[in-house]
Amino acid sequence: MSDPSAMTAPVQPARGQTIAKRILAERIAERHGINQGLAQTVIQDFLDGIAEELAAGNRLEFRDFGVFSTARRKPRVALNPKTMEKVTVEARTVVKFKPGMHLRARVRDLAVASDDSDGEGDEP
Repeated sequence: MSDPSAMTAPVQPARGQTIAKRILAERIAERHGINQGLAQTVIQDFLDGIAEELAAGNRLEFRDFGVFSTARRKPRVALNPKTMEKVTVEARTVVKFKPGMHLRARVRDLAVASDDSDGEGDEP
């Protein structure tokens, strides 16, 4: 086993990029010294578990990260913006996510850090 202090910190992506499951699996595999395929399998099982629990109507709480739940939307009448025709939108169940304290703080800290940077926008 290698010396943990000799490991380099993972490279942080540029802000605003889309991170695919494969990239996340690569990072986890490297950080924990496991096979990338195993990391992808664990991530997929975790996501499948969340979907299964939500489909069963359960609420998932991950302390300090956030809460996944479902909500029932009532049927309503909406307007088609192109034709201005009234359209009936059926009742449906939607997924809700409420971020926890730790996640909110990390995102807030990221926003503060980017405001303190070079003063230029993040847009190319």
